[in-house]
Amino acid sequence: MNRVRGRDQQRWRSGETRAVSPTIGVLALVALTVCLAAVIAVGSGAWSIEPGPPTAVFELSADGDRSTIGIENRSGESIDVGRLTVVISVNGTNLSKQPPVPFVGAKGFDGAPDGPFNAKGDRKWTTGERAVLSIAETNSPALGVGDSVTVTLVVDGQLIEKLEGVAT
Repeated sequence: MNRVRGRDQQRWRSGETRAVSPTIGVLALVALTVCLAAVIAVGSGAWSIEPGPPTAVFELSADGDRSTIGIENRSGESIDVGRLTVVISVNGTNLSKQPPVPFVGAKGFDGAPDGPFNAKGDRKWTTGERAVLSIAETNSPALGVGDSVTVTLVVDGQLIEKLEGVAT
C-alpha cells in the first residue's frame, strides 16, 4: 500500500492536489478536433460542384460515294450544339477544314448540314435526331469507300464520345 507522508498527506486529504491527466485529455481532444476540422475543410474544398459533360450515345455512319457523314443521337441527354466541337478525321488524318457547328455553308463542306448541325435549326440535339454533313472535294483528305472515319464530339473542352467507323 502506498503511503503519503507529511505535507503531501495534508494536501491529499484537503483536496488541494491537482491532477494533470484531465488537462492533458482536454488538450488532446481540442487538438484532435482541430485536426479533423482541417481535414474536412481541405477535403470538401477538393470536391467539384461543376457538372460534367452531358452523357449520350451516338452512332456514326459514313458514305464514301457521297462523301457524307451522319451522326445520330441514339440515347441520353440533349446536347447544346452551340457548345459542341466536332473533329473529323479520315484514315487517321484530321480534315483540313473542320465543321464549325452549327453552320450553314462553311469552307470544306457542301451546302448546309441536315439536322442539329444546321445553324437555322434547333440548337438542342436530342435523342433520335440525326446530323448529316457533306465533305467538299476541296477538303482533304477525301472520303472514299473503305476509309476509316473518326468523329470526336467535345462539349466545353470535355470529351463526350469518340466514334469510329468505315465508310461504305
